Amino acid sequence: MTALVPDFSGARVEPSPNHGERVGGTAPDMIILHYTGMSDHGQALSWLKNIESQVSSHYFVWPDGRIVQLVPEARRAWHAGKSLWGGESDINSRSIGIEIANAGHPGGLPDYSPEQIESVITLCRDCMARWSIPTERVLAHSDVAPRRKVDPGEKFPWARLAAAGVGHWVEPSPVRGGRYFQRGESGQPIEALQGMLALYGYGIAITGEFCERTEGVVEAFQRHFRPERVDGIADMSTIETLHRLLAELPRYQGTH
Repeated sequence: MTALVPDFSGARVEPSPNHGERVGGTAPDMIILHYTGMSDHGQALSWLKNIESQVSSHYFVWPDGRIVQLVPEARRAWHAGKSLWGGESDINSRSIGIEIANAGHPGGLPDYSPEQIESVITLCRDCMARWSIPTERVLAHSDVAPRRKVDPGEKFPWARLAAAGVGHWVEPSPVRGGRYFQRGESGQPIEALQGMLALYGYGIAITGEFCERTEGVVEAFQRHFRPERVDGIADMSTIETLHRLLAELPRYQGTH
């Protein structure tokens, strides 16, 4: 086997056998961020390199900022699982996966270290430049797999990344009272909400029924874009934040 040469010059190489061809020769146009969800970071890295695990990512970022590359970017790493975004279901074939060493929800949601976040930013910017990945397509695992996955979690500093040009972000609208929508409701406002979420990219059917799937997608949206309260209830803060994100998407600029 040809030795793995790092795509990112600052990465140390520790190859994983868990990868394959990108289906259809698709070039990556997304970056998916994960947390490992394990308190033992060394064990988490070993798991990504274990052929029996059948999981991998392209990169692993230690708390001290060290970056490890496990899979060549041109190859399909096995990190996203069953996922949807923008009508696409084979997210692994069109993404670069970055695992960030953090115990996550199982470990009480510890903070990410500043060194780690700076390395994630540098790595993302490098990948975005080399593959022409739009900034709004730097996403959470929870975005592409609502409810099934919750990483990198509501404490991940998306605003810090966006300030450095990584990821799409607007300051969330304040949480306050007023009308809200929740599971069991139906009608045109629910249809409009589902339509906006689908337009942004989330995998959701437009049925007009606030079902379990809709609740899970709203929860995923809140976890990324309105993390102050993650409850799956579409309050005015959630809806306003979603509307402003859509209005500021680069692909819609100049169309209004």
